[in-house]
Amino acid sequence: MAINLQKGQRVDLTKGNPGLSKIMVGLGWDPVQSSGGGLFGGLFGGGGGANIDCDASVIMLGANDKLQNNKDVVYFGNLRSNDGSIQHSGDNLTGDGDGDDEQVMVDLNRVPAHIQKLVFVVNIYDCVKRKQHFGMIKNAFIRIVNPGNNQELLHYNLSDNYSGQTCLVTGEIYRHGNEWKFAAIGSGTNAASLSEVVRSFS
Repeated sequence: MAINLQKGQRVDLTKGNPGLSKIMVGLGWDPVQSSGGGLFGGLFGGGGGANIDCDASVIMLGANDKLQNNKDVVYFGNLRSNDGSIQHSGDNLTGDGDGDDEQVMVDLNRVPAHIQKLVFVVNIYDCVKRKQHFGMIKNAFIRIVNPGNNQELLHYNLSDNYSGQTCLVTGEIYRHGNEWKFAAIGSGTNAASLSEVVRSFS
């Protein structure tokens, strides 16, 4: 059974799962259905019925939680980390449908020794121009699966009210001695783009 996490919880990832080195991190969300307004309401009402393009990214941080190289950001424009430890599934433009919207494969054994933390963020593409925010998104979650047996290990539903916010720091995987742990973060920011998020770690 997967462990369902609450905001702020931290759990061991590898300690209780000996031999676990490859994990799949799934991120999902659904657009809130536009209420009324018809076709034209959706077209002219500030993106109420428009597709919301959320993008999942991974920021690889070194000592003191600092980004040391822009290539250590894995996102739809850079689907694979330089060292090959992180592989992004690619961009999902709508968030429609069940299950994960975007997936990231992580080979923990290949993460370079100087990388201390992997931060998983989701932001809304072009949010300012489209007048979109996370109040238009529901059912956001992050989960971790063992791809070896498809077993879900951890699941965290981001159930706070993120209305007006345009970026979510969903969770982070970090080193703890020789092990890896996961923290359920669930904090929202008003960063207008991924590059703005990345700058906050530099």
